[in-house]
Amino acid sequence: MVQPLPTRLQETPSQTAGPYVHIGLIPHQAGFDIFETNFSNVLAGPDTRGERIRVEGRVFDGAGSLVRDAFIEIWQANAAGRYNHPADRQEGKPLDESFRGWGRTGSDFETGVWHFETVKPGPVEGRKGHRPMAPHINLWIAARGINIGLQTRLYFADEAEANANDPVLNLVERGPLRDSLLAKREERDGQVVYVFDIYLQGPNETVFFDV
Repeated sequence: MVQPLPTRLQETPSQTAGPYVHIGLIPHQAGFDIFETNFSNVLAGPDTRGERIRVEGRVFDGAGSLVRDAFIEIWQANAAGRYNHPADRQEGKPLDESFRGWGRTGSDFETGVWHFETVKPGPVEGRKGHRPMAPHINLWIAARGINIGLQTRLYFADEAEANANDPVLNLVERGPLRDSLLAKREERDGQVVYVFDIYLQGPNETVFFDV
């Protein structure tokens, strides 16, 4: 008996994050008051433990122009190095019930600057017995012109010793590529600010991860 040839389906056309991503995901920032509770870029409440920091940056395209409609989400451990998620089984590291560890925002439509108010995360145990990972923040970026959201990591430039031993960061070639993952520390009016600009393409392109 002759088997019929398998049907080959055509790939569905890809789409970028269209003009309504802000209305649906961060409506308050886009000027629409449609949700009673909006997801926020403020992760740390008054009872959250750890060093308070502001993380900010801008997104640039391949021509070096600002991307003023970028959409950014972050996911991070708390100050003790534990994620607020059932899959995190790190023994001896406390949960911080006042810290969700996840935030969402968009770049400012005028300045292109995005920012989060959070705490500096602690080191996280490596998977499958690997050495601990340096303090870091996971970022997901979307915008018009991007078909698939981009994943990257923000490491802290002032954590040199921890960064030197990080199993993920050590997969990245030393020099400009690794430097593209380091946020620079500043102090402004008594507030600690880490600056992390993201380059989608070009000679200063940020390292993105396939996860």
